[in-house]
Amino acid sequence: MPRIKRGVTTRQKHKRLLDQAKGYRGRRKNTIRVARQAVEKAGQYAYRDRKVKKRSFRALWIQRINAAVRAEGLTYSQFMHGTKLAGIELDRKVMADLAMNESAAFTAIIKQAKDALPA
Repeated sequence: MPRIKRGVTTRQKHKRLLDQAKGYRGRRKNTIRVARQAVEKAGQYAYRDRKVKKRSFRALWIQRINAAVRAEGLTYSQFMHGTKLAGIELDRKVMADLAMNESAAFTAIIKQAKDALPA
């Protein structure tokens, strides 16, 4: 049985790894063992932060809605309760965009939410 020489596949694996580590500083960009650790850790951070990004954006939308609603004399929680009672089914992303860019439309939504709240 002939001997298997793995130089080509190993070099391909190493090349792919070093391509992923391109732009790193120090030995992380050109030493296989260190680059492998750096690329693995980067993947862990990327996986984690794809989830964190969703949380961060939701928090940002809530802050923007809260700021716009407080200018009209409501709190965020009162406003959200009012939108549920009024049957307004806009998500926070759209409401935050309206609050930033279409203040007249958002003021109309706030008025609807206020009217739906029990006195």
